[in-house]
Amino acid sequence: MDFNIESRNNSTLIQVQTEKLDTHVAPALKSELVLISGKGEKNIILDLKKCEYCDSSGLSAILVANRLCKNAGGTFVLCGLNDAVERLITISQLDTVLNITDTVSDAEKMIS
Repeated sequence: MDFNIESRNNSTLIQVQTEKLDTHVAPALKSELVLISGKGEKNIILDLKKCEYCDSSGLSAILVANRLCKNAGGTFVLCGLNDAVERLITISQLDTVLNITDTVSDAEKMIS
């Protein structure tokens, strides 16, 4: 499995387990996000601490998560970014749109 999904008190935590969030992984992640959102979850934490690389399809999956949470009146938080992924998000100016924290516990605090 490319990611672990864990229900928390008031959110769902998705931990990407691969080094690359790219065209091989992103479509499956999008499907999971839609399923999670469809079950009524409005708060999602996406942990990318094991992820070394992200391409445009990975960014697209991140934006899908953000939109699903926003539409449900919830919160999407991205955490555990390494330097390369953080640079990509900054260059894409998504750091102005997304909630980003260093750790899962910081992300949980942002939601609660």
